[in-house]
Amino acid sequence: MTARTTTQLLAALSLVGIAAAGCSADEPAPTPAVAPSSVAAPDPLLGAPITDSGVLAAAMLGLGDLPDGFSSIPDPVRDLGLHPAPEYDSPDKSGTDPAECAAVLAPISEQQGGAASNAVARFSGPNFSSIDEDAASYSDTGTAEAFTAIQQAWAGCTTFSGTDADGVSVDYALAGREQSSVGDASASVRLTTSSEGFTLISDVVVAVVDSTVVQIVVSDQSGLEPETVTAVAEAAVERIRSVTPSM
Repeated sequence: MTARTTTQLLAALSLVGIAAAGCSADEPAPTPAVAPSSVAAPDPLLGAPITDSGVLAAAMLGLGDLPDGFSSIPDPVRDLGLHPAPEYDSPDKSGTDPAECAAVLAPISEQQGGAASNAVARFSGPNFSSIDEDAASYSDTGTAEAFTAIQQAWAGCTTFSGTDADGVSVDYALAGREQSSVGDASASVRLTTSSEGFTLISDVVVAVVDSTVVQIVVSDQSGLEPETVTAVAEAAVERIRSVTPSM
């Protein structure tokens, strides 16, 4: 998990005035977590890669594809024309244990290099909810390799811990999630993030759309409705499909 992703999750956690989902002596034991399933990429792929990152960026989710109350989070450098954040003297203490679990929720293009194009879109919603989308398009075997790499990261990181940039402890639990298939192939998990008595739930859908892999992360204090997650994921798939070049 990238430091930026961890910081975003912790920012929401630190503002939410609810107790963590820990069990008291009077509460029933939690249901055992379901292991993430393994889904193969289509063979052959159905469409050519998108080679222009501008085209892919234009095909990211828009506000019309999201539930009411969400707003776009502009990129300070790309969208607002600001200078990159300066480097500070205090060390960055972010990390995960084990270290390889930093890949969980990391952008697809970081998990699998060689993308022909990539794009990111981020949105904030009511009550500290958020919807993040990233996508990367590949030629040759890159699409299948990226789809496999993401699922391998899930399988090796069902429980892990970490710290944010300031050294605040974070605990993560990842489990498989039932989700109707979207795109040409898809897999889904739920990541529960806990820190200092607060919890955030992120439902994640990763799908293959022709030669592009797209990752949707829908986060909320208690998890948004499954129908909402499905609708957002389907909208993301259709927008990418609409700009995919013919083979």
